[in-house]
Amino acid sequence: MVLRPNQRIKLDDTDDKLFYGLPRFVTHVDDGFIQQLTDLYRQRLQPSTRILDMMSSWVSHLPEEIQFSYIEGHGLNQEELARNPRLDNYFVQNLNANPKLPLKDQDFDAVLNCVSVQYLQYPEAIFTEIYRILKPGGIAIFSFSNRMFSQKAIQAWRDNSEMGRVQLVKSYFQSVPGFTPPEVIKNQSTAPNFLQWLGAAGGDPFYAVIAHRN
Repeated sequence: MVLRPNQRIKLDDTDDKLFYGLPRFVTHVDDGFIQQLTDLYRQRLQPSTRILDMMSSWVSHLPEEIQFSYIEGHGLNQEELARNPRLDNYFVQNLNANPKLPLKDQDFDAVLNCVSVQYLQYPEAIFTEIYRILKPGGIAIFSFSNRMFSQKAIQAWRDNSEMGRVQLVKSYFQSVPGFTPPEVIKNQSTAPNFLQWLGAAGGDPFYAVIAHRN
């Protein structure tokens, strides 16, 4: 197992469904992060494919010009998922209570997770499920920044540095035989181009860890 029992602990150990019971129609990260994520999806996702948007909300940040054959959404707030125009279907499920996905084997070309991996208490089980539902050659993209609901993030995430969190997500992939070695995209500036030229820092840091099913 990647995590020890104490590393799975949350400051708020009440049912996650209670915390996410009310919709939050916000994006949690800034426009620069979102643009980088959309550009990454544009580069790595193929048209006319099947996608699972895991731990999603009212927006998926997918490129508007790319048409996919089917997008399944998953999350903890039905109102948010119902508002998402890119989803063809969705289901509500607390993965910390039940990590088993109600989805067929080898049925998806891509699994996406945006700024939510820090809340998984049993990532080994979830990443095993991701492997199960991906088609051979399918891609999984986990993106995150340094923001979180600290009361709901696991201790292993809260206690780590930003690069330590990258290594943590890599270890989740590496815990499941059959994934390719994880690729990391990290710390690209989200500041406007003219500020980058001036050497200014700014914006939410952007991290993505990517792997394929062999």
